[in-house]
This record gives sequence, structure tokens and C-alpha cells, in this order.
Amino acid sequence: MNFSIERILYSMPAVIIGLSVHEFSHAFMAMNLGDSTAKDEGRVSLNPLRHLDPLGFLFIVLVGFGWAKPVRFNPENLKHKKRDRILIALAGPLSNLALGTAALLVLKLLVTHIQVSDGSLADIGLNLLLYFGYINFGLFVFNMIPLPPLDGSHVLLQGINLSPAIEQRVVQYGSYALFAIILAENRLNIDLLPIGRAVNTLVGLFF
Repeated sequence: MNFSIERILYSMPAVIIGLSVHEFSHAFMAMNLGDSTAKDEGRVSLNPLRHLDPLGFLFIVLVGFGWAKPVRFNPENLKHKKRDRILIALAGPLSNLALGTAALLVLKLLVTHIQVSDGSLADIGLNLLLYFGYINFGLFVFNMIPLPPLDGSHVLLQGINLSPAIEQRVVQYGSYALFAIILAENRLNIDLLPIGRAVNTLVGLFF
């Protein structure tokens, strides 16, 4: 089997589940903190069709960078605006960290108790778990980068006091900076964001 096709087939379940749980977690947290915007828009759901952006899904499978439909919320409905915005932002990445951890714990348990031959159903299952762990850890690390529009930037911006006008500019230019960094990494083959190293470190904690 061609490696790229194999990678896509192993990646798809992890990408679909990882992105759906990520966005669901944002919506669920916002709902529980007093804002019903996401609930009214049908985002408090684990149905992937509620969350996946077709182009963003294709990008993340093929090149390792992509996006889902962002979850909207109204800060005016939150009782503790700064704290609650941080909690909403963290809910998505932490859900991916939990998914990746669970997958690799199961994988570690299985590989120590079963014998596997190449191409068997057990081998396919173990590879699916490995990809599930890698991709969800990747979603966690990537989204915690403090550059807009990633979740890490929302955590950072709530920790510093900026005027709305300046915050809007930071978000605008930060998004351009993130796109430029990703483009440079792919075109120039340089490692500006140590996502791969961070993910490998996390996976290394299990093996």
C-alpha cells in the first residue's frame, strides 16, 4: 500500500473524532458557563457534520495543518469574562490531550499482552491507536501555540490587559504571522514551530 494512502486511511478516524470532540468541548464549556450561542447553533454535539470544515479537514489529512468550524460564543453572557474565556479556550486542546493519552494507554496495554503479525486486524487496530495518539497530541500542541486564531492566543490575551482595538490588531496580524510561519515551514523545510518534537516527547512518555 502506498504510504501516503496508508497515512490518510489511518489518520481519517483520528482527525474526524479529534476535531469533533475539540469543537464539542468548546461548545459544551461555553454552554455550562452561561452562554447558549453554541447550543443554539447545534454545536453541543459529537456529530462530525456539525463541526468539520471540508477544506480544513482535507488540509489536516494531507499536510498536517487544518481547521474545523470555529465555535462562537457571546462573552457578554459569561459571569466571569476573563476566566470563562480561558476555560472555553482550554476545553478544546485539553480534550485532545485526554483522547491522545487514552489511546496510547490502551495501545501500551495491548502491545504488552498480544502478539501481532503484519497486516493482521490486530496490527491495523494498533496502528489506528498510534495515529489517534499522535494526531490528538498534535492538535493539543498546535492549538496551544499563542498565536491567533489558535486557542493558546485566547489564553494569552486574557492574561494581559489590552484595549479592544489593540487586541483586534493582535488577532489580525497574529493570524497572518501564523500563516506565514506554516508556509515557510512547508516551502523552506525549516522547523519554526517545534510541534513534531513536542508531540514525539509526549508519545515518548508512554513508550
